[in-house]
Amino acid sequence: MSYGNQFTAHTQLRLSPFFERTSKLNESQEWRRWGGYLSATKYDLVHDNEYFAIRTKAALLDITPLQKYILEGPEAQHCLDRLVTRNIGICKVGQVMYTPWCDEAGKQIDDGTVQRLGDQKFRITSAEPNLEWILQNASGMDVNVVDDSETTAALALQGPNSRAILNTIDSDSLDSLKFFWMMEARLNDIPVAISRTGYTGDLGYEIWMDPKDALAVWDLLMEKGKPYGITPTGLHALDMVRIEAGLILLDVDYVSARHAIIESRKSSPYELGLGWTVKMKKKDFIGKKALELEQARGPEWEFVGIEIEWNELEDHFRKVGLPPGLPSLAWRISTPIYKNNEQVGYATSGTWSPILKRYIALAHVKSEYAGLGTQLDFELKVEHFRKLTPIKVVESPFFNPERKRSCPL
Repeated sequence: MSYGNQFTAHTQLRLSPFFERTSKLNESQEWRRWGGYLSATKYDLVHDNEYFAIRTKAALLDITPLQKYILEGPEAQHCLDRLVTRNIGICKVGQVMYTPWCDEAGKQIDDGTVQRLGDQKFRITSAEPNLEWILQNASGMDVNVVDDSETTAALALQGPNSRAILNTIDSDSLDSLKFFWMMEARLNDIPVAISRTGYTGDLGYEIWMDPKDALAVWDLLMEKGKPYGITPTGLHALDMVRIEAGLILLDVDYVSARHAIIESRKSSPYELGLGWTVKMKKKDFIGKKALELEQARGPEWEFVGIEIEWNELEDHFRKVGLPPGLPSLAWRISTPIYKNNEQVGYATSGTWSPILKRYIALAHVKSEYAGLGTQLDFELKVEHFRKLTPIKVVESPFFNPERKRSCPL
């Protein structure tokens, strides 16, 4: 799932129900606005420990700033089915589906998850506010739409030890909870919902609760998670792992069709590597006709993973007497990609992956240059001078462990 660009501007600054804990733990006192909330970028003075907690132990992230909406009523399923590209008709109670949604031209507006909470009740999460869009498309239907953004608090517990931590608290074992499914649970008699979802590409869970229970749940997780290396984690580490997982970020890897000033800034699900989410067998959904035409002719662009090749990168810096310049943080700067000195694409975000020991990025590339193994060139600045260094199109996600999907039973 996508957590959206945490730089999104909002007029009123809000504090998460977890802020009483996160504000005291944040040694760096670095914050970023996300969905109108203050969110920690890192808790330690450097974010390295938080990154490795996600990949080797357990990380605790406050994801309350996600936009959340409840759709309930006899036509709730029909409304969602028309709104998104996935087939909500096959979504069972307790199941979660990742999905984008588009305008009539087949260009992506946003992406998020749909949770089926009951026969006629759903929660949809999104990166940006979508209430007006949902209400507009629910007009005339027998469905009640409620903004759940401030009435449900949420935490993400991510990493290889996350299941073990929850199993020490929850009376019902999570061993059989499948990837992208959810369950009702009680954490020391506190009612919560736990979904096996996340934005890290690792084993992980998201915990949904009443805001009044937020501090009690946080304290319980921190106490029970201590032997398992639980670590409060901020947005810097999250940005690195979501790139390793090949997960797109709104306003960084693509621009919402609602906000793009010019047509060339818009992208379809096919152009974002999300063709698998477009279910053409559905009777109808917003953007279906345009996407049928695109499917028939093929997308002009593809969204791919690239790897910057190490030896040549090192040579550029060695020639000026410097060690290789590697980013300490994930970057979000559009960077040109070339083939024979002709620009054929652009990278949107990238990072040095400490766990993979690879310099990786996500990129939009013209379809004819998007095949695995294609050799291209990446624009690089060394001591203020523009250089081109070799890259290749590689398999994405870059990091895709078996534990993310598997169950011990």
